[in-house]
Amino acid sequence: MSDTRRTAPLSVALGALGSIRSGIFPAIAIAFSGIGGGDRLWLALGVGLAATLIGSAFSFLRWRRLTYTIGETDIRVESGLFSRSARSVPFERIQDVSLEAKPVPRLLGLVSVKFETGAGGGDDLSLQYLTASEGERLRQLVRERRDEEQAAQAPASDAPAAQDSEGEVLFAMGPGRLVTFGLFEFSLAVFAVLGGALQYVDNVTDLDVWNVDLWYGWLKEQGSTVATLGPYVQALGAVVGLMGLIVVGSATGVVRTVLRDWGFTLTRSARGFRRQRGLLTRTDVVMPAHRVQGLVIGTGLLRYRFGWHGLSFVSLAQDSEGESHVVAPFAKLDELAPIVAAAGFRLPDEGIAWQRASKRQRTDKALLDSAPFVLAAIPVAIFAPPGLFLIPLGAAVVAVAANLYAWEFRRFALSETQIFATSGFLSPTSRIATRLKLHSVEIAQGPVARRRGYATVHLGLAGGSFAIAGVPLAEARALRASVLETIAATDYSRLDAPPVQAQALSEAQSGFSANLAAT
Repeated sequence: MSDTRRTAPLSVALGALGSIRSGIFPAIAIAFSGIGGGDRLWLALGVGLAATLIGSAFSFLRWRRLTYTIGETDIRVESGLFSRSARSVPFERIQDVSLEAKPVPRLLGLVSVKFETGAGGGDDLSLQYLTASEGERLRQLVRERRDEEQAAQAPASDAPAAQDSEGEVLFAMGPGRLVTFGLFEFSLAVFAVLGGALQYVDNVTDLDVWNVDLWYGWLKEQGSTVATLGPYVQALGAVVGLMGLIVVGSATGVVRTVLRDWGFTLTRSARGFRRQRGLLTRTDVVMPAHRVQGLVIGTGLLRYRFGWHGLSFVSLAQDSEGESHVVAPFAKLDELAPIVAAAGFRLPDEGIAWQRASKRQRTDKALLDSAPFVLAAIPVAIFAPPGLFLIPLGAAVVAVAANLYAWEFRRFALSETQIFATSGFLSPTSRIATRLKLHSVEIAQGPVARRRGYATVHLGLAGGSFAIAGVPLAEARALRASVLETIAATDYSRLDAPPVQAQALSEAQSGFSANLAAT
């Protein structure tokens, strides 16, 4: 039995608001221009009103012509004013349904509903807008239909559990944590906003902001004033200016962080991981645990020195920014451990056997990175004043030293169930993948790598990438053989069944040990 419905009628009002916004700038441009003479204000008002009425009419027609149907096996969306389109997505393809409430729709009690299929981008299905209660009902209905199909296709012992609960809170950030996080998110985006606003200044004033001579004269005048202040006052002014820049950047980072991550909560329930965040735009995303393909633990140049890290899930679905789902953006390692464990992974322990990249690859990379500076030193030594050639030579030495030091942090390891890889020495990034969820393995060698006997191993990971560079060829082949044995021994239709995992991993680990010993 099918259930055909339309989106919330208030969606028309949101479309009308968008039309008003679209008509404001043309109206302002006419009002402050010479078009229309003395009646230009009435002309501007007429243009703005016409744009609003036309936009509202099209918004109503689009709402009237858009319907969604919940069938027994799929959800179908039909839309289009002049040329109709119909898209149907089977429930088994839907990973989950996420809800997003931007500021204005949130005030009206509306949410945008996105059906995450794992295709990403414009291939995902979405509805704008539904009431909050209808969005939640639709999400629950899709989950039930999807679980019914999975239960019908799977053996009785493997049927998914029907119960759901609020779940336990794995990670949350209060106001204090948000402010601390924001201080590390230093940003000068406010100046970009001001620069964009300057584009409209010359439309409403007589000031030509793009007149180079105007700014040059102003800077020259200010420079003359500063020159009369004396060296101490100039130094003090420079320090004050730098401190002001730091304050503005820090404040901008705090504001952006609070707006994005206010009320950040990650919970774990029978359905998976549920993440809620946002002050003005509130998002509610659920990530099924079995869809998590891998983990990425990252940090920053400064926050690493204070022990702060961020955790993301690699999955078929992605955040609105086109990245993996961030589940703990600012946390200590001991706070990440429960989340990692709940996702079915584990962090590397002290007993893990790390393997570094080939020393030949280290040498080759250091030489290649320093070569441009060495080559630049030749013309500098010939044509530039004496001594300046030491600058590119010094940069070459720094490039070599940086590569030699970074090699200590480029390493990988294998356990019975997972593959680990780390890279970066100023802000290291760690990647963890479950061997069962790798679907391919490739050994890539460039001309230099072929001659020098090392390779880059590319591991096929759905929704992300996992590459290990500089692996000695013998170890790369053993790694490939191990992963291929894992893939061959896995029944992907029953991937979540513990007996299948245990048997596949046991066979694959034995195969890897044998291959590595043979090489």
